Amino acid sequence: MTLESLTIFLGWTALINIAVLLFSTVMVLAIRERISKIHAKLFGLDQADVGRAYFQYLAQYKIAILVFNIAPYLALRIMA
Repeated sequence: MTLESLTIFLGWTALINIAVLLFSTVMVLAIRERISKIHAKLFGLDQADVGRAYFQYLAQYKIAILVFNIAPYLALRIMA
């Protein structure tokens, strides 16, 4: 695998992951009440705890995208 193909791969994975993050964020904002009731019953949590779990999920996913997709992509772009 060449550096050019790896750069293209990381660019596409970053784009796809950002799209998934945006979709997840919109869904959490749009249907938070309905889905948090289901998740609260399913996992035996309070609805406030479910809201914190949503925020933690989105934050950790964003950090993972930055660390594993965007930072290596930018490093490869700088090298090229």
